[in-house]
Amino acid sequence: MRYAMFDLEVTVALRDLPLSSEDGGAAILVRRKSVPVAFWMQATNGEGCITATALAQKIAAEAGTRIIAEAIREELAVPAGCAAPSVTIAICTRDRPGGVTRLLNSLFERIASLPRDSPTPDVLVVDNAPSDDRTREVAGRYPTVRYVREPRAGLNFARNRAMKEARGEILAFLDDDVIPDRGWFEGLGAAWNSNRDAAAFTGQVLPLELETDAQIIFEKRGGFRRGFERIRLGPVFPGNSLYPGGAGNFGAGANMAFRTRVLEALGGFDEALDTGADVPGGGDLDIFYRIIRAGYPLVYEPRFMAFHEHRRDMDELSRQYRRSWGLGFMCYLTKCLWTDPERRVNVARLIVWWFCHHTRDLLGHLKKRLRRQEHIPPSLLIGELWGGVVGLLGGYARSRRRVDEIRRQVP
Repeated sequence: MRYAMFDLEVTVALRDLPLSSEDGGAAILVRRKSVPVAFWMQATNGEGCITATALAQKIAAEAGTRIIAEAIREELAVPAGCAAPSVTIAICTRDRPGGVTRLLNSLFERIASLPRDSPTPDVLVVDNAPSDDRTREVAGRYPTVRYVREPRAGLNFARNRAMKEARGEILAFLDDDVIPDRGWFEGLGAAWNSNRDAAAFTGQVLPLELETDAQIIFEKRGGFRRGFERIRLGPVFPGNSLYPGGAGNFGAGANMAFRTRVLEALGGFDEALDTGADVPGGGDLDIFYRIIRAGYPLVYEPRFMAFHEHRRDMDELSRQYRRSWGLGFMCYLTKCLWTDPERRVNVARLIVWWFCHHTRDLLGHLKKRLRRQEHIPPSLLIGELWGGVVGLLGGYARSRRRVDEIRRQVP
C-alpha cells in the first residue's frame, strides 16, 4: 500500500493530516522556515488521519533539538557577504525524456525565484549515446539550455563530457529521476560561502513518491537519506577506522556538486565505474574518496536537497541492489585496493566488514520472515551479496577492458 506524502512547516499551526483507505502509512517531511529538519515514515494501521496532537508529539521527539538549533543559528547568523558562485547544472541522461522534462520544468521554477543579482545558472543536458532524438527535442524547448551528445555509453563518460563543457565555477549534477527542492540553490550557496576551501558538496535526497512496495521497501532501508545535520568531512573521521571507504559517508551521486577546477585537476570521473548496465554504480563513491584523499574537504548540506523517484517495481529494485549496491560498490573498493597502497589494509577490512554486515542483515531478515514480522525480502539481500562477490572477483578489471574497447570504437 502507498504512503501518503506530507510536507509540514512548523511555524504554521499544525492540522490533522487526512489519510485515504489506500494509505498504508505516511511519510512526513518537517521544515522550519523552509529549512528541512526531519523526515520519518510511519504506518497508519487504517486510521483516517494523523491528529495534530500526535504530530506535535512526534515532531518534538524527532526534531525538537534541531528546531531549537535552527532558531539559535538564525539569531546568531552573520551575513556571509559573499557573491553566489557561477554554477553549471549538468543533467546526464539516456533515453528518459519524460524525466528530463520534469526536471527542467522544476529547475526553471527554482531559477525564476532566485534574487535578481544572482548569476544565471548554466543548464547543460548531456545526452549519453541516445537511441533517438527525443531528449534533444525536449532540451530544444528551453532557449537557455545547452545540449550536447556524448556518443560513448556510460554515465561517467557523460559526467566527464559535462566537466569539459562546464562554464561555472561550480559543476552540479542532478540525475534525470530527481527534482530539486525549492531551497536547493540556497543550500548550495550556503555550503559554498561557509566552506570556500571545499571541493565537493552533497545534499539530502528524499523520496519523490512512495506509491509502490518497491519504493517503500527501499526508503525503509534508508534510501539515499544522510540526515539533517550539516557535516564537513576531511581527511579523518573520528571513530571510523574504515573511513573514507564506506558508501554512506558522503551523500548520493543523484545530487552533488564540485569545484570544476578541482574536478579537472583530479582527472574527472573514472570511466570504468558507472558504465551503465555492466557496472551501474561506484562512480560517485570513487570521486568522493579521491577528493578526500587529495586533501580537500567535502561538505554535506541538508538544505541542498532533492527528491528522487525510486524504482517502482521489485525487478528494478532487485537489479539496483545486485548491480549498483553490490557489484558497483565492490568494483569501487577493488579499485581502491589497487590505487591507494597506504589505505590497502583499511580497504581490505572494509570489504570483510561489508560481507559480514550484509550476511548478518540477511540472517536477521530471514528470522523476521519466519516469525511473520516486517522484513526486507531476502532475495534483495542475497542479490546484493552476490553482486559483491562478482565485483570482488575481477569486476573492475573486466570493466576497464570494456571501457578500453569503447574508447577504441568511439575515440
